Formats: sequence, structure tokens, C-alpha cells
Amino acid sequence: MLANYNQRHRHRFEGRTRHIAVALIIALGVLVARLVQLQVVHGADYGALSTRNRMCVLRVEAPRGTIYGRNEQVILADNRPAWDVVVVPKECTAPEAVCVLLEDLIHVDAEQLLAKIQESADEPYKQVEVKRDISRTALNRIEEHAFLLPGIFTVVRPHRRYLHGPVAGQLLGYLGEIGPDELKRRAPRYKMGDIVGIGGLEKLYEDELRGTDGQIWVNNRRPDSAPQMRTDAYGKPYVEVDSFGRTLEEEAEWSIDPQSGRAVHITIDVELQAFAERLLAGQVGAIAVLNAKTGEILTLASSPRYDPSIFIEGSRSNERRAVLSDKAAPMRNRCFQSHYPPGSVFKILVAIAALENGTVNENTSFFCNGFLKRPGYQKRCWRWRLGGHGDVSIVDALAYSCDVYFYSVGLMLGVDQIHDWAVRLGYGEASGLGMGEVIGVIPSREWKAELFASRDPWDRKWYPAETADLAIGQGYVTVTPLQAATVMAVVVNGGYQVHPYLDAACALDASKRVVSEKTIEIVRKGMQKCVEHTTFPRGTGIEAQIPGMVVLGKTGTAQVVSRDKYDHYENEEDIPYKLRDHAWFVAGVLDRDPPIAVSVLIEHGLHGSSSAAPLARQVIEFFYGQELESLLLAKGGEVSEDIGNQ
Repeated sequence: MLANYNQRHRHRFEGRTRHIAVALIIALGVLVARLVQLQVVHGADYGALSTRNRMCVLRVEAPRGTIYGRNEQVILADNRPAWDVVVVPKECTAPEAVCVLLEDLIHVDAEQLLAKIQESADEPYKQVEVKRDISRTALNRIEEHAFLLPGIFTVVRPHRRYLHGPVAGQLLGYLGEIGPDELKRRAPRYKMGDIVGIGGLEKLYEDELRGTDGQIWVNNRRPDSAPQMRTDAYGKPYVEVDSFGRTLEEEAEWSIDPQSGRAVHITIDVELQAFAERLLAGQVGAIAVLNAKTGEILTLASSPRYDPSIFIEGSRSNERRAVLSDKAAPMRNRCFQSHYPPGSVFKILVAIAALENGTVNENTSFFCNGFLKRPGYQKRCWRWRLGGHGDVSIVDALAYSCDVYFYSVGLMLGVDQIHDWAVRLGYGEASGLGMGEVIGVIPSREWKAELFASRDPWDRKWYPAETADLAIGQGYVTVTPLQAATVMAVVVNGGYQVHPYLDAACALDASKRVVSEKTIEIVRKGMQKCVEHTTFPRGTGIEAQIPGMVVLGKTGTAQVVSRDKYDHYENEEDIPYKLRDHAWFVAGVLDRDPPIAVSVLIEHGLHGSSSAAPLARQVIEFFYGQELESLLLAKGGEVSEDIGNQ
């Protein structure tokens, strides 16, 4: 009995032993497998991670990409080295004397600086900022007195530079610190405090212009200190100590040099841009110039203007405040960020629509006695005081800007046809530039019904009198100067659609015909007569005439208030500025290469013939004078007879 019990007990013990042995073997196998995985399979990765865990990473700011103009020799925006003055309190053995000397050398407040140094006693090797972006003269003073400035040194960083000051400032845009919302969207590439493009091309091409930041790895993982980055005389960053003076070693194999952003080439002719901006000085307005064959934007000048450098130079805070509070909105580019009633320049569109639809032909005429009378309303021509224009065909109507002719044609066309043709040629549509572009208003029956949906039915209805106003560019219609230049380009290039562009990589000749040759021929006759007809009655664009050059033009005078607001003034000069009409002029050149289209808008300039046409003439003369100079240089100072005669 006892023997049987011992035998059974031994069998149970042996079974348990076997189970324990198997479990130990399995556990040991798992442990060995895990050790192999950690030390053999992933050994290098975990070794690198271990190295990273004991190191601190410092980011090195990358320079932004350069922005070039139409001529690749011309730089609009690049980077320059900026010197920041800093002090290391532990190394500043005579802080009172140093602060007093710095106040004299670079105009900092000695008392405030001394207080900042004393506040850094807990981290004696932490850099304390003295002054950012000092001038070359100030840098020389610091270097000359270095023996009297213990603990003072300079750190170099890239700083945005706009080489032409305010020229094309609204196009280039400006830089500023990234906001919370954008930071969330752009993380992790961007960090709090990073500088980004806020407006214009700087914002539009932010992804291209922003470079890839570099990294410096140092063997410091102390929670109570931070590595102190410095730069040598050439701007190369390095790290020697932490904020407590402990020596650090840089791990060169981990460090990465910063990569500059990609260069952007735009189509702006900076000389023409500067010239156009000078022409606008003292006025509020815009000048847009396109290559009529391609849509290449040569100039988008707007006045008043501003210098984007004020947003990156700390010493110009007063200028920043003045620009931001200026009611004239100098940061807005009026070429594509403002829209205006087009006045008589819209007649070009109406003429094209009427000819293309067969509503009129070259010989169709209407009699202008100064008024158009219809049941329920009466419209007057701008020449109503002189008895009108008499019998007028479409060529003369364009040349003399006869309102009665276009009232009549517009009523025959109807609002729907005018709307459709306007959109087809580029009005009421975005060009694709971005940068806050507005599209203006090309009214239609549906547009008005939607706009006044909350009003009575008769307010939502479209009336013939409104079509008459639309036909001469008044009423609800508004366009941008860039859109007006785009439509003018269609006339200049022979009827082909163009799409304005600023990126030189997007060059594309116009290829889609949108207006027939016959229509273009008739419209050109009227617009050429507008500029060249010098006998009575003179063409309204006579001020744009250039001897020896075929210039097309069309004036526009756009009301901003009803006439009864200012008709009682005897002299135009007495009319309050805000009540004065806007002045327009669109122009084109046929016998030069490249052919260009020009749009000029002067806010409250009264008359396109006197305020805008002379500016268009000067822009054309300047541009082709430049082109001739370029040809001369290319030919080594020689120019062929045919070029000289152009």
C-alpha cells in the first residue's frame, strides 16, 4: 500500500518537473530570441537611438530662396547676413562698464541691458540678446572695441533683403512670425517663432522659398541647461558650451548643413515696374502691362506703395504702424486686388460682342443728338452739352466714345449676351494669380435676382435701363485693371485668349481664338482712330499718340456717384475728391515685338483722356526704349536699319 502511494507520488513529481523544464526552455528560448532581435537584428537602430537620446539637436535656420525678375540678372529679393549682438554674463567681467560702452557704440539702453544680465545669474553662460541686426558700421565699432567688451560677441543669421525697396513691394509681399492656425497646418516642418510669407509672392511660393533647416547635434542631454550656439566670422554655426559653461562636443556625423530654398523666377520687368510706380507717385491708381501674345505680366504697379523691408527690420516699427493704419491701403495692389466700374473701356467688349453676334456691322450707324430716350427713362451722352456726335458707326463710336451708340447696341444685345461675352474674354473671372485676387462683378439677371432675393419682386427684375448702363461700363459692373489689360491683349494679338501669369516657368503663347479676324480688324480701326485722329472731332485718346508707332487706345471715365451729386459745380477742380470720376485708359501696340497691352486706372482722376492716357504713352515709350537698348547691347552696339525705323 505504502509502495503504491510512493510510486504515484514519484510519477506526479516527475510530471511536474517535466512541465517546469519545458516552461523554462520556452522562456529561455523567448529570451534568447529577444536578445538576438535587440542586439543583432535591430542592434544598429537601437544603438543610434541610444546615441540620439544622449544628444541635443539645435536647428540651423535655412536661407529663403531668391526671387528673380524677368531679367535673370535682376534680383528682387535675396538674403544677407545679419549680425545680432549677444552677451554671456559669466564672461562679462565688468557688466556696468560694458553696458555703458554699448550704449555709446550701438545706442542700447544701458540700465535695461544691465538688468537683463543680472536676471540671468542662474544660467551664467546663457546668451542674452543685446541688439538684433546691427549695421555694418555698428559691427565695426564692436570689433574695434572688442578688448573693452568681455563677454560680448556677434551671431550671424540670414536676413531677408529687398534690393529695390518699395518697388514691386505689394507683389513681393512681406514676412512675419507664423500664427497658431498656420502652425498647426504646417507642423512639424515649422516651429513656433518661425518666419513665413504673410502676403504676396512670399506667401504664394512659401513652400518653394522656404529652405530645409540644418541640424547641429551635441552630446548634452542635461535637463537643467541648453547648448549655446554661436557663429564664426563667416557665419558658420558651432557649439562649445552649455548655459552653465560645461564643454560640449559636436557630433559631426549627425549634423546637417541647411539647404537654401528654391529660387523663383517671375516675369516682372523691374525697370518698367519702377518707372510705372514713379508715374503714379502722388496719385491713387494702378498700371498693368502684359505681353499681349503670351499673357506674361511685365508690370503690376500700384499707388500708394510700401517697402516690405519695414516688416523685417526692428528699427522701423513706426513705419509699420503707419502703413498698417493708412486708409489709402498701400499694401493692396490695385491691379488685381481692387475692382472699379470700367466706364467706357467696357465699350470694347460690347463692340466685340455686337460684331461677333451680327447685331451690327462696320456700317451700322445710330444718330446721337446727346440723348437716348426710351419709355420710362432717358440716358445722355457725355457730349450732350454740344449736341451729341451726330450719325455714328462703330469705328467712330469707339474713337469718340459715343454713349448713345453703345446704349443702342447694348439694348439690342441684351444683358445675357453682354455677360456671356464678358466672361469669355476674361471679365468676372479670376486670372489664377492668387494673392487675394478679386474678380469684380459682371451682372446678369440671375445675379441680380440672387443679390436682391430678400426684396420685392420688382427689385429683383432686370430692366432695360440697367442694360443701357452696363453697355457703357456703369451700373453694377466692376472690373480690375489686370482684367482690362487682358481684354486689351485679345485685341492686340489678333483675337486670341491669354491667361496672365507671373511665374516665368508658365510661359505659353496664346492659342485659342475667341474673336474673329474681321471683328478684331474693325475694333482696331476704332481704337487706332481714338489715338491718331487729330482733327475735329479729335479722338479721345489723342494724348497717347506716339509718332512712328501704331498705338491703339480707349479712354474711360467711370462715375462713382450719380451726376446730380456734382453737376452743380462750375469747375471740375471744385468737385470733392471722393465724388470725382475714375479715369481709365487701355492701350496696345501693334508694330513692335513683343506687342504689349496696357491698362491705366487713376482713382478720381476725372478723365481718362487727360489723367490716364499720358501715363500709358510714357509707359509704352519707356518699355520699347528699353527693348531697343537690349537689342543694341545684344548686337554689340549695332542695330539694323529696320529695327531703327520701328
